[in-house]
Amino acid sequence: MAIEFKLPDIGEGLHEAELLQWLVKEGDMVREDQPLLEVQTDKASVEIPSPVQGKVVQLLGKVGDTLHVGSVVVIFDDGKGATATDTQKQKDNPDKVTESQAPAKQAERPAQAAPAATAPAQAATAPAAASEAATSAAAAPSPAHASAQGGRALAAPATRKLARELNIDINQVHGSGPAGRVTAEDLKQFANGGQAAAQAEQAEQGNAAGGAAAPTPAPYVSPAGAVEERIPLKGIRKVIAERMVLSKHTAAHVTITEEVDMTELIALRAKAKPMAAKRDIKLSFMPFIFKALTAALKEFPYLNASVDDAKQEIVLKKYYHMGYALDVDAGLLVPVIKDVDRKSVLTIAKEMQEQIGRGREGKLAPDEMKGSTFTVSNMGSVGGLFFTPVINHPEVAILGVGKTQERPVVRDGEIVIRSMCYLSLSFDHRVVDGALATRFIARVVELLGDPTLLMLEA
Repeated sequence: MAIEFKLPDIGEGLHEAELLQWLVKEGDMVREDQPLLEVQTDKASVEIPSPVQGKVVQLLGKVGDTLHVGSVVVIFDDGKGATATDTQKQKDNPDKVTESQAPAKQAERPAQAAPAATAPAQAATAPAAASEAATSAAAAPSPAHASAQGGRALAAPATRKLARELNIDINQVHGSGPAGRVTAEDLKQFANGGQAAAQAEQAEQGNAAGGAAAPTPAPYVSPAGAVEERIPLKGIRKVIAERMVLSKHTAAHVTITEEVDMTELIALRAKAKPMAAKRDIKLSFMPFIFKALTAALKEFPYLNASVDDAKQEIVLKKYYHMGYALDVDAGLLVPVIKDVDRKSVLTIAKEMQEQIGRGREGKLAPDEMKGSTFTVSNMGSVGGLFFTPVINHPEVAILGVGKTQERPVVRDGEIVIRSMCYLSLSFDHRVVDGALATRFIARVVELLGDPTLLMLEA
C-alpha cells in the first residue's frame, strides 16, 4: 500500500525548511526511524526519520528546494497491498486514483499514439493553438509577480517571521529576490507603501505604452578568460545573510569602543587553569567576560532587552542567557549558555567546551541556539583588533571582543607595558541612548580590569 509521508512540524513556529540532502534513494528499503532527509532550519540542520518500514517509491523534491510543513516529501510502499477502502474506490472509479497511487499509475500507463485520422485536424488547428498558447504565456504572471497575483509567496522562515511581526500578508508582496523570493527589504518597502506605489507607476507606464513590456537589461557577461566560481547561497550561509539584513534594516545600529586592561585577569586565569585542567576543562576568557556582562546587565537592564515591534513594547529580560558567536566550517552559529548568573566560571567553561565540540560536529540541538538575551562575538582568537558587530536580532546589544596584546600605556605618570584589549559595543539606538551605553561598557571595563571586583559580583 502506498503511504504518503508529509514533512512534519519541525517546531519553533517554522513553516518551511530547505532540503540539504536526501539520505536515501528511490527503490531503497528503509526501516522505521531511519533518517530519510536532512533539512535546514534557522541555523540548525535536522534529520527527518522515516515513520514506517517499507520501500521508497518516490522522493518529492531536490536539493535546495524549500519544503513546506505538511507537504508530501516521500511516498512509501509498505508491502501490505491496498486496503479494502482503496480497492472499493478503485472498483467504483477505475479511471480515478488517489494522490498516493498517482505516481505508480502514471509510471505503468504506456504512451498512446494519436490515431492517424486525427492528424489533418490537428495540423489545421495548430496555428490557432500556437497563438492561444502565446497569448496565455504573455498573460501569465512571472515568478517575481506570483505572490502579488494571489499565489503562495516564496520566502525564508526569517522573512515570514518578519512579515508576521509587521502584520503584513506576505502573499501580497512583490518578491525581488531569485525566482520571485520575498526579501526583508521587500517587506520594508511594502510596509512603507513604496512598493505599492512603484507597482502602480509601472502598471500605468505599461498601459501608456500600449502594454509593451519594458526592455530587460542584458545579463552581465564575464570578460574572456576570466575565471569565476558560483556557489549557491543556501543552508547556514543563507540564514546568516537573512538575519544580518533583517538586523541592519530593523535596529538603529550605533557602535562605541573602549579599551580594557586585561593584565590582572590574565594572571587570574593563569592561576585557575591548572584547577580547570584537573576537571578536563579548557578555561578561556569568555566565562569571565560573561560574568562581568551579567553583573553590568543587572545594573543596566535596558541592555538585556528586546523590542516587540508588533506591540511596540520594550521587553526587559529578568534572566541572563549569553549567546556567543562560534565559527564552524558551515558558517556562523550562536550557541547559548542559559542562566549565566546562576553558574560558576568553571561550570560555564565546561558547558561552552561541550557546546563547541557539538557545534563543530554539526550536532547542536535547535534549543541550544535560541533564547539568548545578549550576545558576545570574540574576534581576538583570529587577530581582529576591534570591529563593529551586527546585533543579534531581536536583542538590543552585542559586545565585540578584539585581540589582547601588550601595548605601552601610562599608569601613575609612568609608561608601562600592559595587556590591552578593545571592546566594541553595538547597540540599538531605538532603545539605548549613547550615554547609557557608555556607562554600561565602562562598568564592564572596570569589572574585567579588576578581577577582585568581578569575584565579588559573582
